[in-house]
Amino acid sequence: MKVAFAGTPEFARVALEAIAAAGFEIVLVLTQPDRPAGRGMKLQASPVKQFAVGHGWPVAQPRSLRLDGKYPDDAAAAREAIIAAQADVMVVAAYGLILPQWVLDAPRLGCLNIHASLLPRWRGAAPIHRAIEAGDAQTGVTIMQMDAGLDTGAMLLGESLAIGDDTTARLHDRLAALGGRLIVDALKQAEAGVLKAEAQPAEGVTYAHKVEKAEAQIDWSLDAAAIVRRVRAFDPFPGASSAIGGEVVKLWAAQARPGAAAAPPGTVLAVSPAGIEVAAKGSTVVLTELQRAGGKRLPAADFLRGFEIRPGQVFG
Repeated sequence: MKVAFAGTPEFARVALEAIAAAGFEIVLVLTQPDRPAGRGMKLQASPVKQFAVGHGWPVAQPRSLRLDGKYPDDAAAAREAIIAAQADVMVVAAYGLILPQWVLDAPRLGCLNIHASLLPRWRGAAPIHRAIEAGDAQTGVTIMQMDAGLDTGAMLLGESLAIGDDTTARLHDRLAALGGRLIVDALKQAEAGVLKAEAQPAEGVTYAHKVEKAEAQIDWSLDAAAIVRRVRAFDPFPGASSAIGGEVVKLWAAQARPGAAAAPPGTVLAVSPAGIEVAAKGSTVVLTELQRAGGKRLPAADFLRGFEIRPGQVFG
């Protein structure tokens, strides 16, 4: 079976590698244009492009796929490439561009999306972050038949994972591996003509809105459990943060401690090598891994050797 693939970040690269390893023929790879990255802001190819180029597969990088949009020449060229590829199916994973109807209709079996949630919960751009932030006990991957809506298509396959104390970084890697395995299963079933679709239920729909940098600033008036979830959800991006001592400090690991603190939210209650205790709503947050601007992520004991924090100071 001939497979076209559309994806950009590492999550998508893992799926592309799994599809190739399973023996499917990759006839075209779509990915976002190269972007400036790093200290030198040099153009850098996406993980998907790097993997595709290494295997000699044709790559297209349109800025848009809308034939009537801002970049009609890009879209027209991509359309020619898609038609020429004659793919049986297109697999889509974290691509980053909206697929117009002509793309959805181009492959014989349509477009299959690897979505990192148990649909219909957490449709949208940031399902991993939002599941952790909300305190969900589990999440998973859904293989979906794409339609014109926002993650509204019929469900084809799905499998759940327990979240535990995962950060977004750790959960991303677990879900990427699961997505690679499930899409291979889906393609094998599609090839055999036994892949079945089930409409998403109308109940339980939630939206995982894109994470903005402004969300990184911790609101200490929240309870400790909510703050700790945000610290985990925003690792690695945008990184939870709070100001103290005239600097903005990144907060990478924290624990919740029950029991009301007799101090306003954000107040430092105690400082030790084990962590920095900070008052939250009806509870206490213990910060155990922090980072100064331009510095490294450090355990609290090492961080405190280079940055003095005293009880009575206030975060935020």
